[in-house]
Amino acid sequence: MQRGLMKKALILSVVVFIIVSIVGPTAFLTIPADLNLLEEKEEEGNDQVRISESKEFHEVKGKIREGETLFDIFKKYGLHPGDLFSLREASADIHKLRNLRVDQPYRILFDADKQINSFTYWIDDDTILNITCGENGFCAEKIPVSYEKRTEQLAGVIKDNLISSLSQDKESLMLALDLSDIFAWDIDFATDIRKGDTFKVVVEGLYLNGEFRKYGRILSAEIVNKGEPYHAYRFEDEEGVDYYDAAGRSLKKAFLKAPLSFRRISSNFSRGRYHPILKITRPHHGIDYAALQGTPVSSAGDGTVVFAGKRGQYGNLVILRHRNGYTTYYGHLSKINSNVRKGVRIAQGSLIGNVGATGLATGPHLHYEMRINDRPVNPLSIKIPRGRTITGKSMAEFARVKAAMDIELASVSSSTFLASQKGTPEKAVNNGG
Repeated sequence: MQRGLMKKALILSVVVFIIVSIVGPTAFLTIPADLNLLEEKEEEGNDQVRISESKEFHEVKGKIREGETLFDIFKKYGLHPGDLFSLREASADIHKLRNLRVDQPYRILFDADKQINSFTYWIDDDTILNITCGENGFCAEKIPVSYEKRTEQLAGVIKDNLISSLSQDKESLMLALDLSDIFAWDIDFATDIRKGDTFKVVVEGLYLNGEFRKYGRILSAEIVNKGEPYHAYRFEDEEGVDYYDAAGRSLKKAFLKAPLSFRRISSNFSRGRYHPILKITRPHHGIDYAALQGTPVSSAGDGTVVFAGKRGQYGNLVILRHRNGYTTYYGHLSKINSNVRKGVRIAQGSLIGNVGATGLATGPHLHYEMRINDRPVNPLSIKIPRGRTITGKSMAEFARVKAAMDIELASVSSSTFLASQKGTPEKAVNNGG
């Protein structure tokens, strides 16, 4: 009896040894790479490379430096070049490893023989590249970052321009540009905005591990410009996603309010730089936008190029033909975009050239003209019809969404504006949203 028990115990020990020998290494190869992928962003303030060790693996954490490649990183830590080739091959169809961006975090796990167990890299704020080594070699995948969404309210009184009225961080800059895009058909944020104008925004706040990371989608907004209120409500139905006014009409129109995109002008805005638009005058046959040399010029609407080149007093000129007899003129350009040629279709908002002083011009500015059936008109005075209007069964759902957003906007009190006049706009978080 005792001999039989000893025999069974011996057999069991052998089986356990075989399982541990075969399964154990595989488990270590596949499991650790999936753990704590979101920790890298918690250390954004520290750009130093960190190395930690465990009994099974060594870990390297860092950020991509200027001019640094993955080969440089492998060479620095004496990792196997063969593994680098395998990583590149595994991720070739997902994300090319030569496209590494400066300051983006990475993490590498490798064993005592300097063989790679896993490579993790933040492609951008929303996506992680994760490459792990398994029984069949390296396998790559993109993992979306799962943010916690909270509904937030922001409000402010505009002092100089929209950007300077918000915080000076990247997230606030992007929020200001998104807001300008939504109202671009009604408000020229380069010239229309006045000191004392107000704004309210209901927006998604995206959080990671309980900390704010960035703003998401704008859900609704209100801007009071020169005493006139403008509203936008984000709504999705079977025809797609768009922003609508209080009557359920799309904010999109055939023509933008101005050919100088606030987004393009302000993309490199910094605390020490004033807004490049200096003034606006109204000549007889168009509008002169005085702007810095090289300021990007955008197409006011979808159209076809009928002329692109030099023409007398206009200097470098682009003429676009639009539907219903409309044409727009863009004169005195310092240069014309290379893809803007006669016969080419141009989408609304596309870059067509840059502000200059060619032709008869005393200084850099854009001469913008609009004509209807070759008759000059004032672009600021004509009424351009909006896009689609919500109808039918979708209207009831839109009314529900609008009512909920109106409550959110109304909950931004006057004390919020008073607080924002002193500095940073008020930000209220609604965790229930």
